[in-house]
Amino acid sequence: MPGGEITELLEAWSEGRRDAVDEVFARLYDELHRLARAQVRRAAGAVLTTTEVVHEAYVKLVDARQVSVSGRRHFFALAARAMRQILVDAARRAQADKRGGGAVRTSLDEERLRLDTEATAVLALDEALAQLLALDPDLGRLVELRFFGGLSVEELATTLEVSERTVKRRWRMARAFLYRELGGEERP
Repeated sequence: MPGGEITELLEAWSEGRRDAVDEVFARLYDELHRLARAQVRRAAGAVLTTTEVVHEAYVKLVDARQVSVSGRRHFFALAARAMRQILVDAARRAQADKRGGGAVRTSLDEERLRLDTEATAVLALDEALAQLLALDPDLGRLVELRFFGGLSVEELATTLEVSERTVKRRWRMARAFLYRELGGEERP
């Protein structure tokens, strides 16, 4: 699909045309689905399906009051951030259920334990990422785009307008910070 058409649709969306966002999602659905699948696999296991994440991201982005999208990569960064928020919210709900949440628990099985563990990991990652964003917004954005947006080093360099070497260096710094915050031991 020609990138120019998507760019035009994104501009129309930024100008408030609702039909443009519908068309963008329709044309990029397969790519969004792949992005969501990777996030669901990494972050929330079976808490939400890939399709649920894509559809909730659509609703979240369509409901945003003011959306200004500067291009395809920016759109995927926004979609990735929306998906991350959706998965974090699902993990919070799973944690609330774990603590009682009004439900009566009748049995304890391995699947439920796995989901509880994954929800805890998603929340811990979100908290560590929030700390990184507060400490260094550029590093936090790099993590969002790389981990949640699935951008390659080359794509990050283009998007962030820095060299690939800078991306690699900053990615190592961000990973070290997150590793430490998530309870890993410091590496030499």
